[in-house]
This record gives sequence, structure tokens and C-alpha cells, in this order.
Amino acid sequence: MENMSVLGLDVGGANIKAVNLRKKGEKIVAKGKIKYFPIWRMGKEKLLDALKETVFSLVDVEKLNSVGVTMTAEVSDVYFSKVEGVNHVLNTLKKVFPEKIIRVLDVNGKLLSLKKAKKQPYKVASANWMATGWLVSQQIKNCLVVDVGSTTTSLIPIANGKVAAKGKTDLEKLLCGELVYTGALRTNLAAITGKIPVKNGYAFVSSELFALSGDVHLILGNITRKDYTTETADGRGKSLREAMARVARVVCADLNMLNKKEITEICRYVYGEQLKQITQAIKKVLKRLKKKTGEKSVPVVVTGLGKRFLAWKAAEMAGAKNIIDLEKIVCREASLYTPAYGLALMVLENLKNF
Repeated sequence: MENMSVLGLDVGGANIKAVNLRKKGEKIVAKGKIKYFPIWRMGKEKLLDALKETVFSLVDVEKLNSVGVTMTAEVSDVYFSKVEGVNHVLNTLKKVFPEKIIRVLDVNGKLLSLKKAKKQPYKVASANWMATGWLVSQQIKNCLVVDVGSTTTSLIPIANGKVAAKGKTDLEKLLCGELVYTGALRTNLAAITGKIPVKNGYAFVSSELFALSGDVHLILGNITRKDYTTETADGRGKSLREAMARVARVVCADLNMLNKKEITEICRYVYGEQLKQITQAIKKVLKRLKKKTGEKSVPVVVTGLGKRFLAWKAAEMAGAKNIIDLEKIVCREASLYTPAYGLALMVLENLKNF
């Protein structure tokens, strides 16, 4: 086919990301869209409207040749089980697209029909890392991909031009170091550290949801207010003063008890602890990957919202000598919507082979 239009759709628990690739002859035009949709807060019954809003603002569904789908929304506790979540997402997709054009990515990198996907819910659950890995594997033979999003950090080893992940499910990935539940925006500070230096001592932190990693990175200048796309812990705004008040609350203080310098020092400490979490995982996976490839030095490819201030910094701390920004080897859309872009490209390649 000379002209084709495909869509890559990443249905997350906090964000819906979509990328449309239009092929005209040899030229491919990419266009992406992201919608913040916290499904646990908005409710699963509103997923259909959120999908329609995202997709219809980006593409004419009737002109699509194929749609590739991956998801992590099934992890949300709005669903009792992953099976319920996968089935709900897939059934909702049928109300947006003709079933015949839907292809669902599984953890082995296969594109399944919707019917086959429903029969293998655990194989299609949280498979978006495979789309990212496949995308990078088309460019670099051996490397480690570190994708730091708003919520999690995914580490995807590439060996001999193929995704070489040890873990397939989230549980397996948490066990082997390929998934770290820490991100640029949505991580509870209490999940990053149990104590914080303040007033010439160390205070144990409150385990309440008082502040998020987004507050820390906003205060430190790692992100802008525009980057801070999620809701805040207290439902208030995203000014520096409001962010500082939230961070102070983590040690049961307020802005009358802690000054700007003290709160900034707290943020620097938390940032360092978050980097340590990611660095530890990078070292673990890199060691395994170097053994598999037989190479002494393996490049690290960084992507996601936290690519510069978390992924890149942690890779440096892990001793990586060659660190590559995915945006430099693919395109900006690939860096902003990595799984959705990779999946769209995978679907396009699949169509070409028919």
C-alpha cells in the first residue's frame, strides 16, 4: 500500500497516549496526543469517553488501516483483577474502532487479534515495555533502555538486536530489577525514603500521601509547571510555594516551621535517594546484559519525562560511558510517547509485510 494510516495506543492507568503515523510513499508523518486520565479517580465507566476524545482529536478512525494497542490500565485497583481490567479495556476499544483493525501487543512482541488477546489476558497485560524495546532494537543492536515516566521506571535490555527481558510480567520485572516503581511525577516521597535530614538530625517521614516526586522536581527546577500534568497530593496548585508546603508536610511541618533553604535541601536529599533506586536497578540489569552480549561496555538509551534528570543521571552513577537520548536517534514524538510510537511503527511494518 502506497498510503497508510496507523495508530499506536498506550492505555495507561494515569495517561492515554496515542501516535498516528501516516505513510505517503516513502515519507512518514508522526503526530501524537496525550490525555491525563487517572482511571482510579475518574472511574472505568469514563474510559470510553476518554479514548474517544484522545483518538478523535488525532485521527479519522474510518481512514485507519490498523490500530496497535497496549495497556497498563489493568494494574489500577479500579479493577479487582488484571483479567477484569484487560477485558474491560479490550471491550471498550471495540466501541471506538472496528474490531478487525485492532491488534493487541503481547509480552513476546506479537500482535494479536482482539479475540486472541482476550484468551491470553496475562500476556497482553502491561506489555508496553515491549513496544519501547522493539523500537530501540531497530536502531541499536546491544543496549539498555531506561524509560522514566510519571509513575515508573522501566529497564529494557536489548541483545543481538532483540528484546532480551528476563521478566515478562510486572511481578517478574520487579523481582529481576527491570521495573522500579518510581517516576518523575507521581511517586509518594515515603516510597523513596524512610527518613529525611532536617534541623541537624534525621526525621522519619510520614507515610501519608502528603507530597509527590513532582513537587521535588518542580522545586529543584527539573520540571516546569507545564510538565507537572498529574494531580497534586493535596489537590492544590503547582506554584513553588504550594509545592514547598507539601514537601514540608512530609515531616509533619509547614512553611512557618521550615524555610525555603531547608525545604530545598530536603528535596535534594529525596532526589538523591530516587537516583540511588534507579542506579541500583541499572547496575543489576547491565551486569546481566554485559554477560549475555559478551561486551564490556553497553550503551544506555534514555527516554520518558525523566530521561535527563533521572535516567541519564542514574546511568552516569551506574558507570555507563555511552548514554544516548532516544530523541536523537528517532524523533521527538518517539521520546514523548515512546510505547505508542513504537507500537504504531510495529503495526506499520506489519502491514507492509502483507
